[in-house]
Amino acid sequence: MEKILVTGTAGFIGFHVAKKLLSLGYEVTGIDSINDYYDTALKLARLNDCGIRKDLIQPGKVIQSEIFTNYRFIQTQLEDKAFIDKLFSESQFDVVINLAAQAGVRYSIQNPYAYLNSNLLGFLNLLEASRHNNIRHLIYASTSSVYGLNEKFPLAENEAANHPMTLYAATKKSNEMMAHSYSHLFNLPTTGLRFFTVYGPWGRPDMALFLFTNAIIKGEPIRLFNNGNMIRDFTFVGDIVESIARLVPLPPQRDASWSGLQPNPATSSAPYRILNIGNSKPVPLIEYVEALEKALGTKAKRELLPMQLGDVPATQADCSMLENITGYRPQVEVEQGVAEFVKWYKQYFGL
Repeated sequence: MEKILVTGTAGFIGFHVAKKLLSLGYEVTGIDSINDYYDTALKLARLNDCGIRKDLIQPGKVIQSEIFTNYRFIQTQLEDKAFIDKLFSESQFDVVINLAAQAGVRYSIQNPYAYLNSNLLGFLNLLEASRHNNIRHLIYASTSSVYGLNEKFPLAENEAANHPMTLYAATKKSNEMMAHSYSHLFNLPTTGLRFFTVYGPWGRPDMALFLFTNAIIKGEPIRLFNNGNMIRDFTFVGDIVESIARLVPLPPQRDASWSGLQPNPATSSAPYRILNIGNSKPVPLIEYVEALEKALGTKAKRELLPMQLGDVPATQADCSMLENITGYRPQVEVEQGVAEFVKWYKQYFGL
């Protein structure tokens, strides 16, 4: 039974990834700081769904799941180097999946310093612990936001992404560069995943689908930026999870065809790669709203607003590399995915 460390397991994507890996029989250790960026009650509810009782949680304490015999959870911060080093040394992980980060594009404009410790120092601690403990594969979350000002669609990993528009995106681009240096210097296999607008059950309250659902149910207007003329590559969380699970046993190899004369940003002469995970079928924001209206059986009041600082008008992922490596391509359509979210939302809030 392989041992996998998953960071951010009280978070949206980390919670789903942990459950998937547990169902596949991996021995999973989850860690999370359980910070208050958004309602901690939702984070604790995710942990409870995996059998981690909130009354037992305290910093540094190992909590055994009451549902999964192959799951344990520890509240800690990635910035705590001494604890991370000790955890790696004692646990002898085979694979590390880093899904912990200070999230939020817009929040990074208002609170830039919140991103430095978790996204940079915390990631450095994981890189150091991984290289000293012979980790077979380090998988980490990046973001489609690194493409920034790029307008060549679909957005492909082999195109340079050197113009991020927010500090959040810049920290994620930094993670990719940090990972490459460790792959090159220490032969550490790393896979960076650029997620495109992830949504689904147990989603974050600061994201559009959650905000829209709240507003519609309360009879309040939903805020549509760029006058609603946004196009997004909405990606269902189940597709993200399936992609990650398939990548776990597939660490990157050195690209024998890689050339410093024509450097491919997606691969390297080191065991390193960058992959998009998106639906590849961009949808106008208005269609996303219509899918939500259909699932709720209620029309939304719409407030049209100008473009927000740090936003891009459109995204679209080229996922051919992901499909070539894993045999899988994200496939859940927006109408189905939004309906799944609404079903969960009603159950969670007892509506």
